[in-house]
Amino acid sequence: VDIMAFGSNVVLKQEAVEAIGLEDRIIQLCEENPKGITDAAIVKDQPSVDAGRRATAINRLLSTGAVELAKQGSDIVYRLKGTPSTAVSKTKGFETEEKVVYQVVEQAGNKGIWIRDVRFRCNLGMTHLNKILKTLESKKLIKAVKSVAASKKKVYMLYNLEPDQSVTGGAWYSDQDFESEFVEVLNEQCYKYLQQKQLHVSEPLGPLAARNATYASSREVWQYISQLGISKVELSLEDIEMVLDTVVFDGRAEMSMTAASQTDSTSTSTSTSCTKLYRAISPLVSPTALMRTPCGVCPVSHECTETGLISPRTCIYMNDWLKF
Repeated sequence: VDIMAFGSNVVLKQEAVEAIGLEDRIIQLCEENPKGITDAAIVKDQPSVDAGRRATAINRLLSTGAVELAKQGSDIVYRLKGTPSTAVSKTKGFETEEKVVYQVVEQAGNKGIWIRDVRFRCNLGMTHLNKILKTLESKKLIKAVKSVAASKKKVYMLYNLEPDQSVTGGAWYSDQDFESEFVEVLNEQCYKYLQQKQLHVSEPLGPLAARNATYASSREVWQYISQLGISKVELSLEDIEMVLDTVVFDGRAEMSMTAASQTDSTSTSTSTSCTKLYRAISPLVSPTALMRTPCGVCPVSHECTETGLISPRTCIYMNDWLKF
């Protein structure tokens, strides 16, 4: 029996839904009616479902991003959001808890979600939740990724997603370990390029023009580092700017910014873009001999005594410095 609901263009088919969940049935109704369905249409399709169960199912679909609210005339309708049926098709035949866990992980995107947050949002016991997560992992629907923010904790995300840099640490981390030597090599190469930029200013120029000619944009340095091929991973412009900032912090370079106005050809709006420029500098005052020793930069030098726990006799940094 066909039932007409809230409009001549919407036709709902009355059929038994005991074998499929209420949430799946609501999504099916949305798929059959792309313009959306009202709450009255759901009531007519599922007259035996009480208001509490119906509200719980709709709220869960809204919270997981499967459906969205929209206004159609004077009515509020529920309609599919993007392509939410993907999650439903992948979890077809799953238990309700498994579907909810999958949808929560999917909503987290490539930044992932802590198991504690999954437990809080799904309201499941830890033992049961671990079992569900292992099931989803075995089916290669989700994966666990270690986060550099907490090496002993893992975040869960969909299996086919590439983790965000905030999770992996980007180019500066390998297996959750910070690659300090790699950063030092890049620091030296960036500084070397800035020094070469100064040496190539050979034509007699005025003081201001000569100074400006020694600046190099971050994009120039990025192209130089890319051509060297010293990195096994692809470095972005932002990565190189981070390294150049360390050169500035070391007192071996200075940074300035130039602003350029750009007008959109399709409109009259004008946007301003900024370019970072760097140049090598020499410190006005060379560091004293004491500052070049480990003691000069040691944060616990005030606790160092000849017979104490922190002592020059047992200082590994002092021994390495003396060997060098």
